Amino acid sequence: MAFVERFMNAMGKLRAVFGPAHRTSIDHDMTSANRELLGKRQAETQQWETRHRPDGSTYVVPKNPEDISLR
Repeated sequence: MAFVERFMNAMGKLRAVFGPAHRTSIDHDMTSANRELLGKRQAETQQWETRHRPDGSTYVVPKNPEDISLR
């Protein structure tokens, strides 16, 4: 039994109050709709780049400031 399943079983009393968690398998095939959505999200991430501040924190900025298609 996976750690997550053992954890969820141990939290039975909380589930009685807050409701059961949605349990699905993570090893199923992706649907065509999910593949299409994943492709769109990956394309969106290509429009941004990560910048690092001297204090170690990070932020994202558009690679092309004139492109306002996703903002």
